[in-house]
Amino acid sequence: MNNAIVLTNGLLKALDAKTAHGLIRGTERFTIKGVVDCAATAGQDAGTLLDGKNRNIPVFENLSAAISSVTDIQFLVIGVATVGGRLPGNMLTTIVEAIHAGLSIVNGLHEYLNEKPEIVALAKEKGVELIDVRKPKTREQLSFWTGDIYKVTAPIIAVIGMDCAMGKRTTARMLRQACEADGLKAHMIYTGQTGWLQGGKYGFVFDSTLNDFVSGELENAIVSCWKETQPDFIFLEGQSSLRNPSGPCGIELLISGNAKHVILLFAPKRKYFDHDEKWGSIPSVESEIEIIEKLGSKVIAVGIHTEDCTTEEAFAFQKQYEQKLNIPVLLPIQEGVDKIVPTLKKLIKN
Repeated sequence: MNNAIVLTNGLLKALDAKTAHGLIRGTERFTIKGVVDCAATAGQDAGTLLDGKNRNIPVFENLSAAISSVTDIQFLVIGVATVGGRLPGNMLTTIVEAIHAGLSIVNGLHEYLNEKPEIVALAKEKGVELIDVRKPKTREQLSFWTGDIYKVTAPIIAVIGMDCAMGKRTTARMLRQACEADGLKAHMIYTGQTGWLQGGKYGFVFDSTLNDFVSGELENAIVSCWKETQPDFIFLEGQSSLRNPSGPCGIELLISGNAKHVILLFAPKRKYFDHDEKWGSIPSVESEIEIIEKLGSKVIAVGIHTEDCTTEEAFAFQKQYEQKLNIPVLLPIQEGVDKIVPTLKKLIKN
């Protein structure tokens, strides 16, 4: 794997840094050697800051400090996913500094480095790559929906959420790992840039795909995965949520992706979509389950994103919702997802 450092420039502890959070938790595409953030977090371990688990990934105040401390670095990965996909203004200076230092840049934002002539010229001069992960495919590269999804016999399970930044990708990745640890073959279909950055082989970037081809790209990823690997399970990484007004998403996974099983994530203390009162209140879990099941899919478990919860509150919410919903309730960060594996095994038998 290629060695990389992740750039967050002061946003490491914010939701905007969910790309960095995913890379800190694990990636098969890069070896993460450090995070460039700010003076307030410098000198600490990125994993400890994220979720209390030391991962031996140091945080540096600036790029210069990182380069002087870590050797054999090939890539700088932009570790933020901002609203609208814009590059934070203070990051461009660091990117230029990184190119001068001989680092290739991996960018998962909608603002493409390959469309900045001065950056392109500098990268060419220094002999480094500019990789814009979210750059749309050409028309010739896109797939249209065919109906081949109905040939897939492995259970397809959508991991969707009640809002953005609910831990959908992290949970889907953990589900894949839990299955593998139990001797089962599983794959995750990534639908965002971080899934690719973490080493995903099958998938596409949902929000940079022309609408006419979203269903086809999703189907193609699932069918290709099934044909080539014959997995026991296929997990679909969800995006946004069914009713987030800034970008409703999820029905495609259930209808075009034929996901007949769902694991639904929610945050019991989050009141409004994207924490913004103007965007409206997040509906109840029960009402979301009702919509999903009217669309022909079955919610087999829910998972709790425990932001703003104490450990005691997290386990209290788990008990409360298990009694209320009568299905498994996962605490992915506190407990992992192993408790859902027996339920998954029953899907194979059925």
